Amino acid sequence: MVFEMSTGMIRGLGTVVVFVAFVGLALWVFNSKRSSEFAEACLLPFADEPQPDDADTKEPATRSTRP
Repeated sequence: MVFEMSTGMIRGLGTVVVFVAFVGLALWVFNSKRSSEFAEACLLPFADEPQPDDADTKEPATRSTRP
């Protein structure tokens, strides 16, 4: 018996693979064990910004002369 895979069968298998990957990714993301890692990662875009210094409130070195 020769088994031919039709285009519909290939698309169906592709859909199943993508669905399984989606479910696996969703379970990984919403796993409560990883919440601390994601909380730390969400602050990474702000890591290179200098921290504001409340005690040292100096005027900028240059001032604009425009009104």
